[in-house]
Amino acid sequence: MWQRLLWLIIKELQALAGNRQGRLLLVVPVLLQLLVFPFAATLEVKHASLAVYNQDAGAASQELVQRLAASATFDHIVPMRSHEALRDCVDRQCALLAVVFPQDFSRALAAGRPATLQVIVDGRRSNSGQIASAYIGQVVAAYQQERAGPGPQLSVRNLYNPNLEFQWHVLPSLVAIITTIGCLIVTALSVAREREEGTYDQLLVSPLTPAYVMAGKAVPGVLVALLQGGLIAIAAAWAYRVPFGGSTALLLTSMASYGLALAGVGLFISSICRTQQQAFLGVFSFMVPAVILSGYVSPIENMPDALQWLARINPLSYFIPILKGVFLKGYGFADAWPWLLPLWLIAVATLSLALWRFRLHVE
Repeated sequence: MWQRLLWLIIKELQALAGNRQGRLLLVVPVLLQLLVFPFAATLEVKHASLAVYNQDAGAASQELVQRLAASATFDHIVPMRSHEALRDCVDRQCALLAVVFPQDFSRALAAGRPATLQVIVDGRRSNSGQIASAYIGQVVAAYQQERAGPGPQLSVRNLYNPNLEFQWHVLPSLVAIITTIGCLIVTALSVAREREEGTYDQLLVSPLTPAYVMAGKAVPGVLVALLQGGLIAIAAAWAYRVPFGGSTALLLTSMASYGLALAGVGLFISSICRTQQQAFLGVFSFMVPAVILSGYVSPIENMPDALQWLARINPLSYFIPILKGVFLKGYGFADAWPWLLPLWLIAVATLSLALWRFRLHVE
């Protein structure tokens, strides 16, 4: 029986890599996302344009404008002559933010009175605008602190990512996302491909039990997850210099566990689809909500209670913290138990559900 299972696994791998389209499907998405994702998927704001309407022209406003122009966030200062020109500039998106200095700004500061500085944010780019406005607040706060003389100073230390390198945040998560795509597609297309090629009935009358057939379909998906995830992890550590201080055994174990959880989802999708096109649609119908609910885009704690419950049964919600822990925190098995155990439970649940659906179809 084990030899027959091995033959089934080899058959699945040959069907996957036996044609040019299958090989491209395994390699091209990995390379493209590895080259594009670390640079494109960033929340940092750099080289933005800032519109300045300075009605004051005093020493204080001039110094603040110079400080803003010297920051890495704004490399282009657009001077404005009127409120109408300022509004038109924001409407045409020639500037991410606009700063308005009132006429008595410098005189109010010199007299010790409060001075108002207006910052106008383009709400169509709300996330970038809020980040850039926070940079302006830091520049103004530093200027005010220098004017008031020495006082309490805030010392900020960033643990695990001292320089807030955004690639250190993206690349561990990219291991999970690439693994999700590869494993889901391989497993979801397996049974649907058998139906389209007319070999599904032959598989049902083979000596293999439904459990062995499911295992033969799941193992290639797990192997693809290990291969693609391993390539991304090696590239992150060697090409992008993301620190790797954790356990390699834990990394491989978590990849295999996550691959088993995804294999159950993919096989369940495949068991209810009759064509490979339907299976593709099922994969993306699962993957997009899974990424959104994983905490990668926004914290799970900020979601409504109903979505937080969905996030708790999302395997990606547990795999990403393990990856970040292995890369940035030096996790070992003892540190990863709070995320590794739920991942195993989800794998058992998804594989059991897929096996039940497969047996139901056989009957």
